[in-house]
Amino acid sequence: MLVGRPLRGISASYVDVDNRQGARSAVEHLVAGGRRVIATIAGPSDMPAGMDRLAGYREAVAEAGLEADPRLEARGDFTQAGGAEAMTRLLAARPDIDAVFAASDLMAVGALSVLAAAGRRVPKDVALVGYDDSPVATSTNPQLTSVHQPIEEMGREVARLLVEAVEGSDRVVRRVILATDLVKRASSARRPSP
Repeated sequence: MLVGRPLRGISASYVDVDNRQGARSAVEHLVAGGRRVIATIAGPSDMPAGMDRLAGYREAVAEAGLEADPRLEARGDFTQAGGAEAMTRLLAARPDIDAVFAASDLMAVGALSVLAAAGRRVPKDVALVGYDDSPVATSTNPQLTSVHQPIEEMGREVARLLVEAVEGSDRVVRRVILATDLVKRASSARRPSP
């Protein structure tokens, strides 16, 4: 029993969230707020969550008819330092960025510090959205818009599947995918009118 989708080739029951749709909702929110040069700080390419969140970002950008520019994508490692390094690379490549979707709240915090040091105001100049809706999302200034994962519900589903596996005689692989919610806070406010 796993929490999170396993890598290809592993056959196991798991509970995960819809990482692709969570990323899509974040980017759609940024587009609805008037943002047009939307970058992403993606997670590691060897983790299903990192791959799915990047895929969701790309789908939403394409559906909005926005530019698909590899310079708007930088990889991080789900840490604050990784987010800061990625944000530094993004600003060097595309100083015209007006929004960033970070695939974790910690990477968003790292991005926030780099944006502040560069004199880019959040959300006036650059809107920012994270992922996880972790406690750090409400401790930043401004507070961070973030994709909420239903951690408690995930735990209940894992327990339910484990009980079924122990009590049952079948060895059917179960896959449970839970929905995410976008929690809107000040970091992604609409672009001000000129």
